[in-house]
Amino acid sequence: MASDEVKVIGAWASPFVMRPRIALNLKSVPYEFLQESFGAKSELLLKSNPVHKKIPVLLHADKPVCESNIIVEYVDETWSASGPSMLPSTPYDRAIARFWAAYIDEKWFPSLKSILKAEGEEEKKAVLAQVEEGNALLEKAFNDCSKGKPFFNGDHIGYLDIAFGCFLAWLRVTELAGGHKLIDEVKTPSLSKWAERFCNDPAVKPVMPETATLAEFAKKIFAKPPA
Repeated sequence: MASDEVKVIGAWASPFVMRPRIALNLKSVPYEFLQESFGAKSELLLKSNPVHKKIPVLLHADKPVCESNIIVEYVDETWSASGPSMLPSTPYDRAIARFWAAYIDEKWFPSLKSILKAEGEEEKKAVLAQVEEGNALLEKAFNDCSKGKPFFNGDHIGYLDIAFGCFLAWLRVTELAGGHKLIDEVKTPSLSKWAERFCNDPAVKPVMPETATLAEFAKKIFAKPPA
């Protein structure tokens, strides 16, 4: 399959868009990145994802694949001969990876976003406690899944690494805004080391937004409307 037929519709700041971009980089698949404008939806996006009308969308030979984690699995299966598998080898381990990926999207990330929206110290404390509780669960999940190796997926970045790691830039922005360290060497030592390894990986580094640039962008999208 010709790699020049691969395109990703997305936006640079979206953690969900990072997922297919990292997956394609891991498989050494060249692709064209079609940048969407913030607050607008292109005709191509609406045509390619008429159900959810959301990014990311992978276009492969003009056929659209939608939803970030589904795209990662598609990339893993389509280019299975290129690079290590992103999903664990056993059915049980694959089920566990998918379970934690769903937990991150449905529970952990909404809590993280709530920190930036929290009003007042009490609300902020309550949301911080939720995120830290989630981090403790993910610290244990990392130790269980990695079995002493560098990544959730073992020796190489995999499905769950991508599912969680795509949020690290936003996590840093949240730490800056809240003045509170969420992943550190004391509370989550394994995750702290994993995050550093993940962000420095050659497949990740080119698509991971700079914290300062993302922080400026966050100010715009989370700006409170004038009273």
